[in-house]
Amino acid sequence: RNAKHLYGKFLFVCSVGRAKVLPPILFLEFVFGLSGNVLALWMFAFHMDSWRPSSIYLAHLAVADSLVLFCLPFRADYYSRGMNWILGDAFCRILLFLLSANRTASIFFLTAVAVDRYLKIVHSLNRINRMGLSYALWVSCGLWVIIIAMTVYLLPSPHFVSFNNRTQCESFNICLQNDPQANWHNAFYVIQFFVPAIIVVFCTVCITKQLKNKTIDTQGKVKRAVQFIFIVAGVFIVCFFPSTASRITIWILQAWYQDCEHFHEVNLAFYISVCLTYFNSVLNPLVYYFSTPAFRGTLQKLIMKLRWKKTENNNDNQTITLIFVLLWGRGSIKALMCY
Repeated sequence: RNAKHLYGKFLFVCSVGRAKVLPPILFLEFVFGLSGNVLALWMFAFHMDSWRPSSIYLAHLAVADSLVLFCLPFRADYYSRGMNWILGDAFCRILLFLLSANRTASIFFLTAVAVDRYLKIVHSLNRINRMGLSYALWVSCGLWVIIIAMTVYLLPSPHFVSFNNRTQCESFNICLQNDPQANWHNAFYVIQFFVPAIIVVFCTVCITKQLKNKTIDTQGKVKRAVQFIFIVAGVFIVCFFPSTASRITIWILQAWYQDCEHFHEVNLAFYISVCLTYFNSVLNPLVYYFSTPAFRGTLQKLIMKLRWKKTENNNDNQTITLIFVLLWGRGSIKALMCY
């Protein structure tokens, strides 16, 4: 009971900071992330001239990002209410499951893209590179099975902590970490970053070394390949390392302190870093753009087409104006504009 009272005081202090900081961040991520990913899905669905295995992985990544983006307004509302969840137990479980599954999916599919590029460049003669799109689809389905299996534990159990007329909806509580599920969640949160991170860094180093030996850069392909793998590694580290580091810091502090008041700063830092995790949904369209010439070329064609239509509309307006001037004189145009 005393622990719950301390946690209530702790949550009241921390929720004030979160209510000011987190909702604006989540709203901006929702707006920019949704526009970028809707455009990416539209491109993948209707305007891709040619597909590669990496395109399959990135399309699945765009689907995962789009799903989680619809969760962000509900999360922003929760924080703006001082961490008071009003939408019921079932939706709380679904929301936490989707947020956790998106983090896992983003990590796994970015890793799959890095591994695919590593195999194509470093082991270009390996027969695995001759496998077609069906192979990439099977790999994607297998990754989704693993993702759901690793995060489905959030659905059957409640995640409510109620006190002072507030209901908290969290998969992670700093002061109430005495059950085995919480320990599994902590371990999973850290391991799911470091194992793929080692793979991504390994692929990045090997690809960079391999491409440095290329003395002739055919049409800038080497430069683009290096840019792409560094963008993948950069998005991976920037979006997922801060939340993992702050989670490890909390773990260490829990071994030293039992009083919740020692966790004010690191708790706010953790939730801000979790918002960086959602920021991957904003940055991933950048990964799509640099992924393949097909995606980049298709987007450039689309932009040129839109510009051409705009120019055509302007030309049509100028032509209509000229016809009015020739037929009825300049005064009729002024009268029409005034009307």
